[in-house]
Amino acid sequence: MSTLTKSVPKPSQAFTTRQEGILDAAETCFVRNGFHRSTMQDIAREASMSSPNIYRYFVSKEAVLLAMAERERRRAADRIAQFEEAGDKRAALFSTIAYYHLEIPREGAVLRVELWSEATRNSEIEAILREREEQSSAWFIATLAALATSPNCDPVALYGAISALLKGIIVNKAVFPAFDIDPALAQLHALLDAGLAGNLPVQPCRNRTAP
Repeated sequence: MSTLTKSVPKPSQAFTTRQEGILDAAETCFVRNGFHRSTMQDIAREASMSSPNIYRYFVSKEAVLLAMAERERRRAADRIAQFEEAGDKRAALFSTIAYYHLEIPREGAVLRVELWSEATRNSEIEAILREREEQSSAWFIATLAALATSPNCDPVALYGAISALLKGIIVNKAVFPAFDIDPALAQLHALLDAGLAGNLPVQPCRNRTAP
């Protein structure tokens, strides 16, 4: 006796558009009030819809955040692909860095930090962010390797150095509205120039005995 399987119907365009609007409203709420202080009622109000109706689109606030993280991961992948279409890897590298770290508005930085914070408590959010980090690091390392001007360039170590700096920029933008990015930007360019030339600063040995 054969078993018939039913395919899951694809959401209508109207349904998808409404979900996108709810995610935009949730971003506004999470930036303004934080994830834990925001409620589904707050999100519904921001999206100009009734509280019961919002549950047709998302079963919980956690589901909203999960969809938001997935949307951000998808957008990042699409944006990097667009930058690469020009065929200039150096331009793609700096365009990606500028778009996601240097030019990000404070609201975007606050939301990024909210996602990072929730990932320490929510395994599904952590999995999405981990996958995004793995994809991002693979792209950065391959791009840095292609741009290396010396065989001594260590693209893995270079990515580790600039990644820490870029994440620090996001945190500072989120926490300090008057954060001056110029010193960090100068440090970023110095790291890239030195690392691509194979002159990345070496961490001193911690076990070295003082004379």
